[in-house]
Amino acid sequence: MPAAVAAPNALAVQAGLDVVGAGGSAVDGAVAAMVVAMSTEPGIVSPLGGAFVNVWPAGADPEVVDGNVEMPGRGLPRERFGGGLLEIATSYGGGLTLYAGPGSVATPGAFAGLGRAHERHGRMPWREVLSPAVQVLRRGYPLGAAAASYLALTGDSVFGWDPESAALLLREGSALSAGARLEDHALAETVQRIGDAGWDDLYRGDLAATIGSDLESRGGLLTRTDLEAYEPRLRSAVRLEVGPWSLATNAPPSIGGPVLAVMLRELARTGWSLDEVIRIQRVVLGHRLRVHDYSTDLEADGQDLLARVERHGLESLPTSGSTAHVSVVDRDGNACAVTGSAGYGSGLTVTGTGLMANNCLGEPELNRLGLHALMPGTRLASNMAPTTGRGADGEVLAIGSPGADRITTALMQVLGRHCFAGTPLVEAIEAPRLHVSFTGVRDAMTARLQVEDDPELEGAVERSGLEADGHGRRSMYFGGVGAAHRLADGSLAAAGDIRRESATGVG
Repeated sequence: MPAAVAAPNALAVQAGLDVVGAGGSAVDGAVAAMVVAMSTEPGIVSPLGGAFVNVWPAGADPEVVDGNVEMPGRGLPRERFGGGLLEIATSYGGGLTLYAGPGSVATPGAFAGLGRAHERHGRMPWREVLSPAVQVLRRGYPLGAAAASYLALTGDSVFGWDPESAALLLREGSALSAGARLEDHALAETVQRIGDAGWDDLYRGDLAATIGSDLESRGGLLTRTDLEAYEPRLRSAVRLEVGPWSLATNAPPSIGGPVLAVMLRELARTGWSLDEVIRIQRVVLGHRLRVHDYSTDLEADGQDLLARVERHGLESLPTSGSTAHVSVVDRDGNACAVTGSAGYGSGLTVTGTGLMANNCLGEPELNRLGLHALMPGTRLASNMAPTTGRGADGEVLAIGSPGADRITTALMQVLGRHCFAGTPLVEAIEAPRLHVSFTGVRDAMTARLQVEDDPELEGAVERSGLEADGHGRRSMYFGGVGAAHRLADGSLAAAGDIRRESATGVG
């Protein structure tokens, strides 16, 4: 069956097209593409991270499979918490201090989320869906520009301390350049094993024992008990009407979906303009920083945000990362959007497996309550907001973006231009972006604008009265939106973002 695919690189796109073309569903194609991306975008995303899978089947309601990471440490003595961390200062995004090392690794959920989505909506055998990733890893692949750019900033500090990570990503102590060829036979064997034994082997089988033993021996919090307890969760998508479109996005306890929904609903009330984009971002993101980033109950606070703005409008609110995304839409109108994240990378590769681990416990924006402060088993906060949609004239859309806290603002601007202003999807993705950021502490925050250099933004930036930081013409900082689209006439199209060297394909 023909499909449109947007993914981080051409290998992932081809995997998605091949699997759907061989009789697979849109979900089969999205899973195949995401596993290839997780395997071939080192530093950007990795297999031991988290993921959300948004599925809107033709003729049925949309749903989200939550495969996000969890706080580990079940049964460990309290003195183990707070250890195993490496503090690393980087120049990424204008200067970021993060924590890597064994103690930064959260319980991974990506394979569980992808596996459960495949069980519910897949047509092809699991091993055949994972086969493209195995083949790519065995024959080798070129390092992409986005991964090379990130590794140039973090290669030695984040990935240089672990012998297996360093052996793959560094040459004589220096990060590899874009186009350098990588072969990862250890990861190929592991993905093959997951394909043959099933995704559950990573959580309750021999592979789980290997991961748990390796992390525990190095001083991490992740144990086999955490892996055995992990379950992907099925959630009802957040629904909203945006112009002629009905959209479905990520649900609480994710932060990203509710924040995106609230911003788009306010744009629906006010109409599209850059002035409104800045105002809405300032109010909603400020609220998010004060409330959700310090929340001890993300699900309740997320539902409260949606309900409060639905009843009383934006005025009811008090004022003051690394990811990868795949979008697939097939000819029958099935849509699947998958966003996965491993944080900024822990630097750790599980010995002998090729599996690079996340650093989600060491991401400062996801741990405002403090490092290792959450109770074991708690789902971590997430900015990820994979989104699907259906237009009044039969159009179908799958869309999403990487980019840490810029995910929601990137999608807000792309969907705002496309759904409200009627801008073609490719032009909406290429258009310049801005993002309201904050400095200071929780109750004393100052808003600033992060902007791309473009004349279209200058007037709105000046009228906002905010100080602005420039990031060049089209910057990786502002995400990397990827969209797959079935048009009203039934034809298929895909659009990718030049900011992240995204790839697209229709076939």
